[in-house]
Amino acid sequence: MKIEIWSDYSCPFCYIGERKLALALEKTGITEDVEIVFYSFELDPNAKKSYEENINQLLAKKYGMSIEQAIAANNNIINVAKEVDLEFNFDKLQPTNTFDAHRLSHYAKEKGKLMAYTEAVMKGYFTDSVNISDFDVLTTIAGEVGLDKTEALRILESSAFAKEVRQDQSNAHSRQINGVPYFLFNGKEVINGAQSVDTFVAVIEELK
Repeated sequence: MKIEIWSDYSCPFCYIGERKLALALEKTGITEDVEIVFYSFELDPNAKKSYEENINQLLAKKYGMSIEQAIAANNNIINVAKEVDLEFNFDKLQPTNTFDAHRLSHYAKEKGKLMAYTEAVMKGYFTDSVNISDFDVLTTIAGEVGLDKTEALRILESSAFAKEVRQDQSNAHSRQINGVPYFLFNGKEVINGAQSVDTFVAVIEELK
């Protein structure tokens, strides 16, 4: 089975959805017979690398809501994450641009480390509260998942894999994928968003 995933590292529902997929694969017992392919997708290509405002302030500003409403919305996401054993620390989260993290993901993909890299970057962002646009942070993550840190830094300091990221996003838009997470099973069955584990199980069972 081939599962294609479009996601962004700063998208909480992408992390939650990918964890639900993993749980569904465990339940169906086909973890060894699955090819998972990740594609880059930036929710906000114009995001800055650092912000003075925290995530609650940014959310309130973006959607025209109060700080209290933003906090409540993020608390709901935190509780959804807990249901799949993910810890989100929104109080310390560092909003940032994800383009460089996506560029480095293509190096991880070349070396067969993309699954581990994706998990590590998302954990870094949502749980460990690190800035995933910082080159030191990204090279550290690269080393932790078995990639060459020197090569990772060389890539980050160049424009390497920029075209690949842009191509992934262009392909997504040509498929009319305008939001993530987006899961495509065997090129035909789609799950859009972080659906329930049972929803993932049902699609997997149908295609087994």
